[in-house]
Amino acid sequence: METLLAALVAVAVVGFILFRAIHIVPQATAGVVERLGRYHRTLSPGLNFVVPFVDRLKRTIDLREQVVSFPPQPVVTSDNLIVSVDTVVHLRVADPKAATYEIADFLVGIEQLTVTTLRNVIGGMELEQVLASREEINTELRAALDGAGGWGIRIGRVRLKAIQPSAEIQESMERQIRADRDRKAALLAADGQKQAAILSAEGHKQAAVLKARGEAEAVVLRAQADAEAKAVRAKGEADAIGMVFRAIHDGKPDQRLLAYQYLRTLPEIAKGDANKVWIVPSEMAKAVENLGGLFTVREKKTAEESG
Repeated sequence: METLLAALVAVAVVGFILFRAIHIVPQATAGVVERLGRYHRTLSPGLNFVVPFVDRLKRTIDLREQVVSFPPQPVVTSDNLIVSVDTVVHLRVADPKAATYEIADFLVGIEQLTVTTLRNVIGGMELEQVLASREEINTELRAALDGAGGWGIRIGRVRLKAIQPSAEIQESMERQIRADRDRKAALLAADGQKQAAILSAEGHKQAAVLKARGEAEAVVLRAQADAEAKAVRAKGEADAIGMVFRAIHDGKPDQRLLAYQYLRTLPEIAKGDANKVWIVPSEMAKAVENLGGLFTVREKKTAEESG
């Protein structure tokens, strides 16, 4: 019985010693081991053995990238306006030993360093510049947080999640934005009216030019038509005169016949409404004389035929 009891005690002691000597470290995790109160080594993921009662696992550290969102911090800009800035930091523990022994709590240290850098960077900017310079602020924040490498921390990215002015500032900005929109709308409306007036004036001008050009062309066409009509009439009169002249020439009229035709034409000349006074031409006496000679010749021929 005593032998069995001693065996059980020995097995329990060996089991306890093995339990203290074996450490299984999960993936993406590191274990910091101290030997007699001093840093000894860092355990890698997997099965690890330590000296029981001499080595002690102080802490295990997650080596994965951590996304830490810090609470909003009030920051004063250079134009004395207060804005609330909410930041997000992506970090990873690169050196478990430094993260354990160089700083008590590296998350608190990163948070305070972020707040200090934000106040320094944003404090030299005006509100409008702060709202428009997120990337510049992110770059300066990351450069400042790279100083945390002495704590065994590697900064991946820094992002400003929100920049929130106070309610009074937001209301003032909204009024300014509305005023700018109204001003731009008024300018656009005035410009549209101006363009419309210019186009209308150009349209009236072109219409007047086209109308004047059309009237001028119409006058030219009427003048050309009148000229052509006059030319046709003149040609017709000339042809008629030529035909009459040829007929008279072919008929070989004597002086007495011409005198007779002349006397027949004189009454037609006097029929015009504008003729108030009729002046007998001097040629009329000679025509009458020739006509008298014509009658004398006819009487002689008649007498001879009768005799």
